[in-house]
Amino acid sequence: MIDIHSHILPGVDDGARTLTDSVEIIRELAASGVTDIVATPHFVVETNYTSPKKTNTAILKKLREVLADEGVDVRIFLGNEIYIDPSIENLIREGALSTMAGGEYILVELPIDIEYSNYYDILFGLIEAGYKVILAHPERYAIMQKDYDLLLELHDIGVRFQCNLGSVIGQYGKEPKNLVKRLIKERLVFAFGSDIHYCHGADYWLKAQKKLAKYYSKNELKDVLISNSYRILSGD
Repeated sequence: MIDIHSHILPGVDDGARTLTDSVEIIRELAASGVTDIVATPHFVVETNYTSPKKTNTAILKKLREVLADEGVDVRIFLGNEIYIDPSIENLIREGALSTMAGGEYILVELPIDIEYSNYYDILFGLIEAGYKVILAHPERYAIMQKDYDLLLELHDIGVRFQCNLGSVIGQYGKEPKNLVKRLIKERLVFAFGSDIHYCHGADYWLKAQKKLAKYYSKNELKDVLISNSYRILSGD
């Protein structure tokens, strides 16, 4: 599996606190079959979660060195989980934000429980500017749970959907579980990610992957767990 959504960089958001925490989380993901990870620390304008690309790159370099010293054979790439904001394109150009693995893909999130009125215009503008937009965990947003057509509108303009493995097994409650199931059935999920912030135990992720096997054929499962995510890493 290639994990395109994780909070493994130490000390930059609400994920891993220390390098030791980071290594422990990465070992867990490796134990569940993960070979490549995109570190996607939160970036939320006008909050404490604004660790810039330059800082994150330095932290990632140190993390890679520690992983190599400890024999953990997992490749780590840099990205961001970017909270929706009109300034996203400018922040990327200024070098504050990271695209996914340095390519054209960007991971964007919306508010979980409140409506952000002009999200459509912002996402459409990013696509028009040449970015390939991935919406993080759409199954978790209250507005999408209430109105499925909003997701279809985004899909129609080219927004791709990254769903959380935890949603498949009910980690976030009934509504996200029901919505991710519908997205799966209608084959609208581009890729799955862990969105991991701390250790759950490898069995947690293996359980989610096993459940997905009930909905997808082997080739389809490879697409949503590996092949589509590889397109992000390879710049396809």
